[in-house]
Amino acid sequence: MEKFLYNLETFLKTQMNRKGFLKVCCAVLLAFITGNQLLKAAFAKSEDSSGRPKKGLKGLHDIVAVKGGDPYQNTVKAVEQMGGIGRFVKKGDVVVVKPNMAWDRTPRQAANTDPMVVAALVELCYKAGAKRVNVFDIPCNEDRPVYEHSGIAAAAKEKGAFVYFADHWNVVKAKFSYNSSMEGWPVLRDAVVCDTFINVPVLKHHGYTKLTLSMKNLMGVCSGKRGLIHLDIGTKLVDMTDFINPDLTVIDATRVLLRNGPSGGNESDVQAFNTVIAATDPTLADVYACSLVKIDPAEIPYLKAAMARGVGRSDLTQADVLEVQA
Repeated sequence: MEKFLYNLETFLKTQMNRKGFLKVCCAVLLAFITGNQLLKAAFAKSEDSSGRPKKGLKGLHDIVAVKGGDPYQNTVKAVEQMGGIGRFVKKGDVVVVKPNMAWDRTPRQAANTDPMVVAALVELCYKAGAKRVNVFDIPCNEDRPVYEHSGIAAAAKEKGAFVYFADHWNVVKAKFSYNSSMEGWPVLRDAVVCDTFINVPVLKHHGYTKLTLSMKNLMGVCSGKRGLIHLDIGTKLVDMTDFINPDLTVIDATRVLLRNGPSGGNESDVQAFNTVIAATDPTLADVYACSLVKIDPAEIPYLKAAMARGVGRSDLTQADVLEVQA
């Protein structure tokens, strides 16, 4: 019921002035039906899916890293230097902007993506003509405090995003053309059935995988018993990255949690890097982020697995890297 009320409240606030009273009434009825726990099973959809199509999108550079004091402007400039948001978002697109919104922490504590990075991307998507921008995650802490205290919900809504709690009944079952331990895993339908997927992780320490980066952030679209993903996590996260196939990766390295991740809590563990990274290759993006904190990518399970399988690029010396000041 908590998810139903929050999602209904969000819908009413964002749609009342746009679609008219009649459509809102219909939406309320639909929300009531799908929000009712007894009826969810009847309406649930969980057909197989082979994931999002591979578009092969490229930017003007392999990596753009922008450093400056304003995370919003850093994000705008990073996307601009990649060739502009129009390379990734077309008029009428339904876009997912997927932040790391997992912990009941404030932006100062750096356990979640900086809300201004998310806000900038939402605004850019609408300027490109997006029909709708969805922002969601599956938090590790209770949903509502995470959404509110992270600052992401308010910042994204202000720019027109549809921010809602994920519904675990509305999933697809992941299907792969190769042997994968993620076969049949329930994945949020909205993460798969979208025109553009922008992955927006925060760079931070993680007690198990050493760092949280873009591949790790995709655990936030996986339903089911997510703790099991930690068994052979490297392989599973590479498979999930292949399944979701993000169109654009934007890594927030504004304030970086260097110790006691992934949840943190102590600001003394945080260092300001004031950097935003944009790339179309998740592996290369994550490798570059490792270089900022001087960690060997081979020490990160999912990067080690990606490099062993030849998924993405990992040699920064052969990459076109643009580093600029905002």
